[in-house]
Order: sequence, then structure tokens, then C-alpha cells
Amino acid sequence: MADLGELKIPAAMRPAAEAIIALTDQVCLGLLDDEYADLARHVVAKLARKRPSPIQSGRASSWAGGAIYALGQVNFLFDSATKPHLTADDLSAALGVAKSTLSGKAKQVRDLLKMSWGTPEFLREDMIEASPAIWYIQVDGLIVDARALPLPIQAQAFELGVIPYIPALGRDGTAALLSQMDLHDA
Repeated sequence: MADLGELKIPAAMRPAAEAIIALTDQVCLGLLDDEYADLARHVVAKLARKRPSPIQSGRASSWAGGAIYALGQVNFLFDSATKPHLTADDLSAALGVAKSTLSGKAKQVRDLLKMSWGTPEFLREDMIEASPAIWYIQVDGLIVDARALPLPIQAQAFELGVIPYIPALGRDGTAALLSQMDLHDA
């Protein structure tokens, strides 16, 4: 189980969030992978921080299914050409929740979190790599591919939260740079 404090889940919302995360972990780790489990925890944590939090009411299984279903929609989980792949029927059976309920909760989750295929924080790494739209940014009124820009501009775009990492450094290089900066700031 993930540390709920690390996920910045308010103490009052922890029992509800913990029940939902237990279900998302069970389904994601059993039928999908670690990356989906991490993304689902992130979604539940964001929902728990909403005021008022929507997860205060409703069944944990419905919220768990809605979170996974919403992530599946933006990451093309239901497309048999993607890996991992899962059908909506399989997800419904795993959680014991009707497919129509999952779909409705997923829409609610997507709307509340402004989740789409263009929101990097909800995308799997392979989806970020495969989606050129993630990298298009506006510089001086022109739309350009951030991957083709000089390192200082890429770094600035990353600092502003416009792109998920600095392309010239790669995902690992960006993470290493951030950890070095954390060490120097401490």
C-alpha cells in the first residue's frame, strides 16, 4: 500500500482513499502493471484533495473502477493494439461494478481532474513518447515541437510545467538534474 501521507491525502479523506487505492492496486497489479497502479493512486489522491471531495460518497469499487476506466480511456487501454490491454467487461468483472456505472464514474473523474489524452500527468510513459501533441508548445506566438528547441528553452518550458521532462536530457536525465537541485537546495 502506498504511503497516503506521501500522496498528500488529507487525514479526513484517508479511510475512503485507502479503500479505493486497495482496490485499484488489486486490479492494476493483478491485470495491468505497476505504472497503472501508480497513476491510479495519483488520481485517487487528487480526488481526495478536492473540496468537497467526491470520494466521500459512493462505493469504493465504483470510484476505483472510475479511476482505472478514466486512465484507460486516455491511455487507450481498451484498444487491443496497446499493451497492456483490458476490456471494459474485464474491468467490470474484476470490480463487480456494472460497465455503465464505470463509464459514468470515469466521465466524472475526467471532468473533475480535467483529464485528457493531452494531460501528461495522467499518461503512461509510452503514451507520452508516442504523442507528438504533448511536445507542441507556443513560443513567441508560434507552435513548435519542444524537442527541437535549444536546451535552455526546453528547461524553461519544463520549469513552467508545459512539458513533462526536458527532452535533451531525457526522462532519467531530468530526474537526475532535479535530485541534484534538491540536494543543493537542502
